[in-house]
Amino acid sequence: MTARFVVTGTDTGIGKTVFAAGLTGLLDGVYWKPVQSGTRGETDSEIVSLLAGLPSDRVLPEAWRLTEPLSPHRAAELDGVTIDPQALTLPSTDRPLVVEGAGGLMVPLTRRELYIDVFARWGVPIVLCARTELGTINHTLLSIEALRARAIPMLGIVFVGDRMVDTQKTIAQIGGVRVLGRLPRLNSLTPGTLSEAMHSSFKVEDFMGAGR
Repeated sequence: MTARFVVTGTDTGIGKTVFAAGLTGLLDGVYWKPVQSGTRGETDSEIVSLLAGLPSDRVLPEAWRLTEPLSPHRAAELDGVTIDPQALTLPSTDRPLVVEGAGGLMVPLTRRELYIDVFARWGVPIVLCARTELGTINHTLLSIEALRARAIPMLGIVFVGDRMVDTQKTIAQIGGVRVLGRLPRLNSLTPGTLSEAMHSSFKVEDFMGAGR
């Protein structure tokens, strides 16, 4: 079985989609966003396809596409549909599979089930994306605690943003987690600059054995 893992974040808007695009490109993999909220603008799948330079067959279709850019449970209600978390099963691929969640771990898919519950059922390793800005220590340690409370395996932490040595060291020490690397802030975000940053900041071998 090929490597597979979930890329999720400590919060929304932290650069998780950009990292997921970079990782899919780095591993020459397949990308899947199970639930997409907010389809009036550019979707995460479209962003990843562009930034990673992926052909259409390497960006798997979303299981649910919801109109409003809201939490999936509310966006689904407004669209008159109900997400069935039990129907979300990991696809089989012959390439590394990068699955991107929505926002943080506790995002509701329905009024009874959270994304983290699906992650626990899947049982594949989590790559947790975290900011390097003020407040990230609290958000990241809470996320690590939530994952451990549900016995969800963690591949490690990925920092996104400017280098903050003490912040990164503190999270690694107190959280007892592996730091996979840091994706720096890119003044010009293009497929080329993202690919260069990924190759210089991360090691392919750190990911290739995950979730087999």
